[in-house]
Amino acid sequence: MRINLLDKLAKKKMFTIEHAAKLTSTNRDVLKVIISRLEKKGWIERVEPGKYIVIPLGAEKGKYTLHEYVIGSLLVDPCIISYWSALNHYGFTEQFPTTVFIQTTARKKQQKINIFGVDYKIIRLKKEKIFGTKKEWFEDTKVAITDKEKTIIDCLDKPQHSGGIIEVTKALKTKNYNVKKLVKYSQKISNTGVIRRLGYLCEKLQIPIEIPKVNTRNYLFLDPTISKKGKTNAKWKLYVNTNIGDLE
Repeated sequence: MRINLLDKLAKKKMFTIEHAAKLTSTNRDVLKVIISRLEKKGWIERVEPGKYIVIPLGAEKGKYTLHEYVIGSLLVDPCIISYWSALNHYGFTEQFPTTVFIQTTARKKQQKINIFGVDYKIIRLKKEKIFGTKKEWFEDTKVAITDKEKTIIDCLDKPQHSGGIIEVTKALKTKNYNVKKLVKYSQKISNTGVIRRLGYLCEKLQIPIEIPKVNTRNYLFLDPTISKKGKTNAKWKLYVNTNIGDLE
């Protein structure tokens, strides 16, 4: 029974107790015992309670893992690779974030998790902010990731998850994205700070873009992750607290 179950589970490389229960008519308590024995024999490894990966033949438990984005997709549903991780995926930054950033609408008790030595940061968003996603292959698994334009907009929305505004500036400087889609997303995200940061950065980088005016008297920081000191920019209602001159 154990080998038969393992053969079925191995086809997906990772599984949950619920998934395993659908593959067999075995009593749930008995199933848990079987899975526990498979784990002790080194044929599977637990990622989180009730979530496992299958160790292939010839691989050693404790030394084998899957792509970090594939592991991430097992942690929460929906799972969308985003922010700094997506910036790196698209080559928008030369920095390699040590944390995998994940967007979701689901509740997760632990928002910071370390799995097999990799840190995961789970950011819960309102359903309205989940858009501009696509699926890409990582190893043999399709995982959702924000598209190029949504990645930039998300990082302007929450610079603290992108390595700061400098990393977003690097992305904009590549011009490897659709400007019209960028403007559309900047309005859809429902955060005037995104429009102001995008408008200011594009102006500095001399990127032609039609940004709607924001009617507000309130100022915000261009980069909320660093010093709260900076010159005011009346046009975009920003405290310019970082120098992007080297990237212009």
